[in-house]
Amino acid sequence: MKARRHAKILELISQSNIDTQEELLRRLRNSGFEVTQATVSRDIKELRLVKTLSADGQYRYSTGKEDDPDVSSKFYSLLRTSSESIKCAGNLVIIKTLSGMAQGICAAMDTMNWESVAGTIAGDDTIFVAVRSEHAAQQLAAELNRMMG
Repeated sequence: MKARRHAKILELISQSNIDTQEELLRRLRNSGFEVTQATVSRDIKELRLVKTLSADGQYRYSTGKEDDPDVSSKFYSLLRTSSESIKCAGNLVIIKTLSGMAQGICAAMDTMNWESVAGTIAGDDTIFVAVRSEHAAQQLAAELNRMMG
């Protein structure tokens, strides 16, 4: 049942711009799934869904892994308009963003597939980027700062 529900969630978010848990809950119920808000919340976490900026400027749930040929320009635009600072701490790059923007920027950054990046994690307004070495972290931070303008 859970696997079918997860598959339906992935189908729904790929076909529609769903921006709230309530909307996802409503669509799942309309599709015949008896779910609660808590179940939908757990499913979102288990599927690692993030809110990303869609082409029309609205946020929507996404896997953050869409193959978008224009993703680099979206990433640069998000970085420029929503980042406040980028600093290094050892092999970490810490990006401070406007409130609520970290997950969108992080999802876009993940699609860039930088070889030196081992992984990322985002909160509400902070992104931690684990880089393979201290030197590579300094280079990435410098590159990101250049992109910020």
